[in-house]
Amino acid sequence: MESESIVYGCIRDWPSDRADERRLRRDTNRQVLASLPSGEAWPFLGREMFSCCETAGEGLYQTQVIHFGASYRALEYEWPLWVEQFETLLKRLYWASAVVHLDTELKGCHTFRWESERGFHSPAEDDLRVRCVWERESGLRG
Repeated sequence: MESESIVYGCIRDWPSDRADERRLRRDTNRQVLASLPSGEAWPFLGREMFSCCETAGEGLYQTQVIHFGASYRALEYEWPLWVEQFETLLKRLYWASAVVHLDTELKGCHTFRWESERGFHSPAEDDLRVRCVWERESGLRG
């Protein structure tokens, strides 16, 4: 049996006092996620792996949090392709920061962070201006 890789994390929007602005960003993000491929049609990112609170309340107070997770077969060997698709998705969303955890049987745990240089990213921007930080958990896995 091949090794398994687990990917999980979240994409965070930024808080705003303007309800109409928050609604627009949340609706746009929801539409972008709904447009992702479904079922077996997705190679790396699919609609089913993403979720977020829909109704304002304690789970959706000021900041929208889009959480995601999936299990893959030996993804670490195709990681640059996964990151490319993830960054393509980020270009289409409203967000302030994103974190991705890659947990592999062979190569350990890694954490990747995307932070918008201006504190927020809008889909209207042409490029993805981020500060990306890579972290690796040290130690042996048992």
